[in-house]
Amino acid sequence: MRTPCIRVCSLDPFTGLCTGCGRTTDEIAGWMRFSDEEREIIMESLPARLAALFPDSAETLEAAG
Repeated sequence: MRTPCIRVCSLDPFTGLCTGCGRTTDEIAGWMRFSDEEREIIMESLPARLAALFPDSAETLEAAG
């Protein structure tokens, strides 16, 4: 089963998102129960969530790319 976890588990106090993978606590807790389709939908949303959490990192990556 595919997972976005990178073993950096820390919740952002303002958004409630994991700063490592971008998931909510409900998504993390329910990951094993979700269907493949539900997990894929969440996976597709994670890059945007992480970019919103770390906007300076996204700009740095774009400049380097």
